[in-house]
Amino acid sequence: MSKIVECVPNFSEGCNQEVVDAITAEVKKIEGVTLLNVQSDASHNRTVVTFIGEPQNVKRAAFASCAKATELINMEEHHGEHPRIGATDVIPFIPVSDVTIEECVELANELGKEIAEKLNIPVYMYEAAAKRPERIKLPDVRKGQYEGLKEAISSPERHPDYGPNHMHPTAGATVVGARQFLIAYNINLDTSDVKIAKKIANTIREAKGGYKYCRAMGIMIEERNMAQVTINMVNYEGTPLHRVFETVKSEAARYGVNVIGSEIVGLLPMQALIDTAAFYLRLEDFDRKQVMEENI
Repeated sequence: MSKIVECVPNFSEGCNQEVVDAITAEVKKIEGVTLLNVQSDASHNRTVVTFIGEPQNVKRAAFASCAKATELINMEEHHGEHPRIGATDVIPFIPVSDVTIEECVELANELGKEIAEKLNIPVYMYEAAAKRPERIKLPDVRKGQYEGLKEAISSPERHPDYGPNHMHPTAGATVVGARQFLIAYNINLDTSDVKIAKKIANTIREAKGGYKYCRAMGIMIEERNMAQVTINMVNYEGTPLHRVFETVKSEAARYGVNVIGSEIVGLLPMQALIDTAAFYLRLEDFDRKQVMEENI
């Protein structure tokens, strides 16, 4: 069995399709790498790219796409609802087949050094690759976002793990790491009151005493005049999607608000959807082998 790693870099551009196409073109150039998904969001002004392949090839694709983003994205002009600190905001490696999380950590460190040395971008390591306990969680690394980090990076406690102790003039900083599968999941509310979304997010997020493995915040989607609870599920088996959805729906009802829809950003494991279907259909003794596609 060949070693397969997934990489899901997030770029701070979700409006200019030419820029997105130029970045993803760099991934397509790398032999042995398969581009699985590209998902842009104009309100977040962010694009999530997913590709897989042999570890070293995936690392080459990650660097090439980061270099192109550095060339084309100017953080001094960037505005969006999603937290970010750089043109290439975050690059996680995820083990898929015959690869350990430790190998992904090694891969992340190799890439972090390369980005710092060749692109002169400060790099922070997070999750399994974190070098400091306070940098394990991505929101902690992003504290202050791009604007705040420009000032804070000179302080010893905010010095990067690799690269200069100052931001790249246009590309900012980058976070690189290794983690298990994460599901990016957004729930939309029929209200323009972002305070309600923030209250609901605080109810479900682990850091505020909510569900374990759940990270959430409330934001405003300006073009739809709609509040959104945006969620990262870092262990969908530990806390399933349907449990979070039902809680958000229940909490929203307290404020006279309805859930009008939800969305998955990027890819997710089939099992996460099967678990959700089994819950809502109240399936008894269901086996994954009953899914037709699993038998083809």
